[in-house]
Amino acid sequence: MKLKISFGDTELTATLNDNDTTRDFISMLPITTQLEDYANNEKIFYPERKLTKVGAPGGYQPSKGDITYYAPWGDVAIFYKDFSYSLGLIRLGEIDGNRIEKLQKIATEPVTFEILEE
Repeated sequence: MKLKISFGDTELTATLNDNDTTRDFISMLPITTQLEDYANNEKIFYPERKLTKVGAPGGYQPSKGDITYYAPWGDVAIFYKDFSYSLGLIRLGEIDGNRIEKLQKIATEPVTFEILEE
């Protein structure tokens, strides 16, 4: 399944994983929110509720472009740099192509996440 991430005149796509946490995230779409920069490594936002962790691994080592869910805090994180293995991190999918830099530079403009109809 494909995710569309749009802000300003930019549209990115992402390929989503098939797992319970991702399906729970999809059930909340569309979401329009502002992203916050965290630790000069990722952009984060908090969905309206925590997502399920059913069947999720204990942790994950994210790479640049990965879309993840950090279960302990309840935030969705999009990594624009590689990062170390983190307990409680669940992979939801990844940004297609090499366009993560556009998202990295976003400031306060709203970002919309929605399923891309194919």
